[in-house]
Amino acid sequence: MLNPIRDRPAAGWTPRRVLITRAARGFAHGRAILARAAAMGVEIVELAGDRLALPAFDDPRRAYVEAKGTLAVVVAPPSKRRLQPIAPSADWRIDLAEGCPAHCSYCYLAGSLKGPPITRAYANLDEILDAAPGYLGQGTITSRSAARAHEGTTFEASCYTDPLALEPVTGSLSAAIAWFGQWDVDAQLRFTTKFANVAPLLGIDHAGRSRMRASINPRAFARFEGGTAPVADRLRALRRMAEAGYPIGLTIAPIIAAPGWEEAYGALIDDAAAMLDLPGLDLTIELITHRYNPGSKAVLDSWYPGSQLDMSGANRVTKRTKFGTEKQVYDADTMRALRTFFERRIGEAMPAARVLYWT
Repeated sequence: MLNPIRDRPAAGWTPRRVLITRAARGFAHGRAILARAAAMGVEIVELAGDRLALPAFDDPRRAYVEAKGTLAVVVAPPSKRRLQPIAPSADWRIDLAEGCPAHCSYCYLAGSLKGPPITRAYANLDEILDAAPGYLGQGTITSRSAARAHEGTTFEASCYTDPLALEPVTGSLSAAIAWFGQWDVDAQLRFTTKFANVAPLLGIDHAGRSRMRASINPRAFARFEGGTAPVADRLRALRRMAEAGYPIGLTIAPIIAAPGWEEAYGALIDDAAAMLDLPGLDLTIELITHRYNPGSKAVLDSWYPGSQLDMSGANRVTKRTKFGTEKQVYDADTMRALRTFFERRIGEAMPAARVLYWT
């Protein structure tokens, strides 16, 4: 169970430096990010053009560290403002940023984002949000789903980033929540996070149209989630959001079938149930098992060479995606054992929660 600890603020990420492109300086939101960063004492680099570049390092570890410590403020091109489906989470992906400052040795972004792992925040936030009305009612995950239609058209903001991690310097998540709160239609913004700095979000007039989900894993696997808030703090932050009227959720991911997983995840579910014991709670749960592909494995091995995360291929099978790529997922027996356990334990501990999907 959770240890009783003081309710302390959990800070988000402070980058080592902020790069801002010439085009990004032309947007009010870009200039506001720059002002926030300057007030935090962060090194500011105003680029003469729109091309990002970091110094070259012979040591790949140094290159990784320098990239991870950098926030670039850029302009999202038109292609980024054409929203894409994002099954099974939501109808559409709406990107406020790209990249993440955390150091998770199972990182889902590894291999899917090109170049050094710089985090990019978009200066033209207004243009990105203004694209959303054109997609209202057009999705297939919640817009036309009998089971989830009451959520309205859903927009996922954390496909390629953790927006709460960036919030102290960008303010983008607060702006998006306020925008959806004023958009008086049947729609919902969704985001998931491994951070806990929710104080800026609590007073926003969100109108119940933004759902925060905490991404959680047992303490036994905390070593795979470097640079993130403790799980106890994430759950406490989720409770604060629920008390502020937000619908909330848990993303248990990635589910890792390592020795002792039953006891570890059972304790995690009990911790979550105890912290979220609130009347009338609107709580969803998403269950995502660990998977990887050859490209992401190669990147992760280079980033975290000492990681003990098992990517040996044991208890795995190859699954081909709809895009023709391959990934390693748990075999049928392991998947069956995991799913049976989670459905039973969640049903016992949090019977009012809605499990949205298993993957």
